[in-house]
Amino acid sequence: MRIRGIGIGLIAAGIAVLSAPIAAQAQDTPQPRTLRVAVTGNIATMNPFMAFHLGDTEIGRVMYAFLTSYSRDDFSPAPGLADKWQVSDDKLTWTYHIRSGAKWSDDQPITAKDVAWTFNKIMTDKTAATANGNFVANFDTVTATDDSTVVIRTKTPQATMLALDVPIVPEHVWSKVTDIGKYDNLQYPVVGSGPFTLTNFTQGQSITLKANPDFYGDKPAYDQLQFRHYDNADAAVQGLKNGDVDVVSGLTPTQYTALQSTPNITTVKARQGRQNDLLINYQAQTNDHQPVGDANPVLKDPKVRQAIAQSVDVKTLVDKAYGGLAEPGAGFVPAVYEQWHWTPSGTQEQKFDLAAAGKLLDEAGYAKGADGVRADKQGKPINLRLVVDSGIPAQVSAANFIKGWLTQVGLGVTLQALSSDAVTDAGSTGKYDLELNGWTGNPDPDALLSIQTCGVLPDADGNGNTENFMCDPQIDQLYKAQLSEMDKAKRIQDVKDLQARLYSLDSSVVIAYPNSLEAYRSDRWAGFGLQPSQGGSITHQNGYYGYLLAKPADAASSGGGSNTTLIVVIVVVVVVLLGGGAFLLSRRRKAGADERE
Repeated sequence: MRIRGIGIGLIAAGIAVLSAPIAAQAQDTPQPRTLRVAVTGNIATMNPFMAFHLGDTEIGRVMYAFLTSYSRDDFSPAPGLADKWQVSDDKLTWTYHIRSGAKWSDDQPITAKDVAWTFNKIMTDKTAATANGNFVANFDTVTATDDSTVVIRTKTPQATMLALDVPIVPEHVWSKVTDIGKYDNLQYPVVGSGPFTLTNFTQGQSITLKANPDFYGDKPAYDQLQFRHYDNADAAVQGLKNGDVDVVSGLTPTQYTALQSTPNITTVKARQGRQNDLLINYQAQTNDHQPVGDANPVLKDPKVRQAIAQSVDVKTLVDKAYGGLAEPGAGFVPAVYEQWHWTPSGTQEQKFDLAAAGKLLDEAGYAKGADGVRADKQGKPINLRLVVDSGIPAQVSAANFIKGWLTQVGLGVTLQALSSDAVTDAGSTGKYDLELNGWTGNPDPDALLSIQTCGVLPDADGNGNTENFMCDPQIDQLYKAQLSEMDKAKRIQDVKDLQARLYSLDSSVVIAYPNSLEAYRSDRWAGFGLQPSQGGSITHQNGYYGYLLAKPADAASSGGGSNTTLIVVIVVVVVVLLGGGAFLLSRRRKAGADERE
């Protein structure tokens, strides 16, 4: 449950009217120790087959284990449900051994049959492949030879077999689901295998998970993990200051700087696997290549797209819009994954140059009118809609800079600052000209690169996982090459060549790799399991260590700022306010999950 600032005053009033016996009774009742994390976007789904938004996968990672995982230290492959594995000499057959004694949260054993069922479902059900179909597209067969062994045979060698980011689900639950796409996965407690079990989800309010005592790894040092919804980042920061939540992520540079001097709050800055880019919509289409959306046709001209790319000064955006708390954009794979990251050479780079951009447009025949706005080939003034999420200040600021630069070269721009849901809808239907967007990549680049391939274009109903409707034969060829290349050095070159090709097409302009900016209540929590362990982040990891290894501060047991005290206060407030019409449970709005993974 989210509590607004006005509620804090009512808390004080409510406590004042309580009798001493009631207060004493509340304090004598053992309360679960809870880690509370602020979220500002809606969760689109709890269904792991459909979840690709960043918020959805964040919850999924603590609910479901993967076949293998990423180490906390350096993202290298680590055991998951499988604690050992082998690959055949021809690199086509992988044998995974499921750890002994692993259990689902309903006490049923986890077996190789669950793994085989999950992968086979994705391989045979198009809807089930929505989020993670790219991982199994090259699979030939998946077989459970017994309860502890699963064998995956691939059509060609596949370099990602220790980076299959697919949540494994319990066959005894999911085999009864008749329509994967419509299944909400909200039968509490939701049967899972991760360190936490989902016990409640109220859209726009909160998500509560309890520690899973049957988790095969480390056990949390607290009882519950709760994600609390706030309408925006400012409200979330106020909640942190008030003590309503313990962790806030996605801070703006201004918020981050201000919190550095706030008592009892510690800030965290880390490099992260996230990139923000400016999408240029020139080929929105379905998977049968039928055009969709309403993009301005002028964007089909490569010279127009190149001119737009040359009109974006990524250094200024980093310095001004991101407050210096980001790295300048270049290649599609984020800079934190250094071995896979590509930067253009001197001859490849499309440098910020407004004069050169204007010259390109002149040569392409887009003349300026008396008002300084260029006209298309039909004589109609060019006006491009630039869509941005109104709830992300850094991107709104970046959009205003970009609009200014494009105006200088004679391209009309209308800035559309929309809700997260509206931005998502525009992006998925192709109803935009330009859009500021963001994706989070995994340590292995395959999943991030897959969103640039023809195979993930949406169907007529919009089911797909494409970033910007990219479909290019050369990119598809390079994607397949990197996926099957077992020589790491050669695979790295394929990945970089793919990024170079994407850069040359100007389907998007990567503007920044923002730092992860977080803050937490250090009077309640002594620390968290960062990933990577040196200089990493608490939230939005390629794992669950931030939540799993959170350690309550010693002061928590003394009553000063403890979680137990906070829970008692919240319970008291609900009792007091429900009698007055449940004021705090009203006035909520729906906010979309704007970021994707």
